[in-house]
Amino acid sequence: MDSDYEQKVAKLKSKIKSYPDFPKEGILFWDIFSAISDGPTCRLLQNLLVTVIRAKYPNVEAVVGLESRGFLFSFSVATELGIGCLPIRKKGKLPGEVISYKYDLEYGSDILQIQKDSIRPGIKCLIIDDLIATGGSITAATNLLLNCKADVVGCLVIMELISLNGRSNIPNGIPVHSLIKYD
Repeated sequence: MDSDYEQKVAKLKSKIKSYPDFPKEGILFWDIFSAISDGPTCRLLQNLLVTVIRAKYPNVEAVVGLESRGFLFSFSVATELGIGCLPIRKKGKLPGEVISYKYDLEYGSDILQIQKDSIRPGIKCLIIDDLIATGGSITAATNLLLNCKADVVGCLVIMELISLNGRSNIPNGIPVHSLIKYD
């Protein structure tokens, strides 16, 4: 990416606020909502996401938004690119026949689902979310899509907490692109 891209990323990063000890003590929460509270930053973020997709994933056929903040970006990006938008949600939030994937968390487990009729074998999917930390939900979403025989071409996140090394958990060497990296 060029220097214009880097300047846009720096501008976006300057708009993101952090909140110590949220949602619990010892966690530093990076809040994407603080960045998208005004129109110009929303447009900037969408432009950055579309630029990355066109440059790195030109053959993508569907954008997969993860619950819940991934939804904010997947629809508008998919619309601009003229491709499909597929939601992955937590158990019980999608109607119709669903395909499920159970995964373990630090304290317990959870289940992600996708509507069976929205996914087809071989579809080239790009997962979008706001943040990758430990990689639990994005790894589960990747595994869910792979179980559906989708071709997961990559994961695009706005922010990455690199010290938590979440990208190392994503299977099959699927590439992760993050706009902003925090230590």
